[in-house]
This record gives sequence, structure tokens and C-alpha cells, in this order.
Amino acid sequence: MALHFELVTPERQVRSEDVHMVVVPGAEGEFGVLEGHAPFMSTIRDGVVQVYKTEGAQPEEIQVRGGFAEVGDAGLTVLAEHVEG
Repeated sequence: MALHFELVTPERQVRSEDVHMVVVPGAEGEFGVLEGHAPFMSTIRDGVVQVYKTEGAQPEEIQVRGGFAEVGDAGLTVLAEHVEG
């Protein structure tokens, strides 16, 4: 099973894919999200979202600035104010 991950800015959808795990720079500290995670919402700080496509893989790093993250039945959605690159 995989986690559905979406990364969105006010201008566009940056990503929409199934991955193994995502680590998000939450305002109160980093948190990791796997398939089946309990519903959760957090503001995010400027930092790096780490996307693990498969178990044991090296993470892809995406620089983000501000926003919030929501974990729900549909997976993880990160609504970032700005994404580098």
C-alpha cells in the first residue's frame, strides 16, 4: 500500500503521486507520514519536505516556505506558500 501525496501552491499543483513516506517540517518539529496515518493538521515552517518513493530509498528533497499540511483519508496534502524550483 502507498500514501497518496499532493503538494500544492496557490499557483499550481506541484505533485500528485503515491509514495512510501513523506517527512514534513512542521511548526512544532518534523513529522513523518505513512499510509494509514491518523488524521492530522499542522502549520509548516520554511524547510525541506523529504519524499521517500519506496521503503529504504534516498529521499527527494523539496524546499518549501510556509503553509500547512493535512493528513486525511485521501492521504497527505501539503499546501505551501512557495516551492523552490
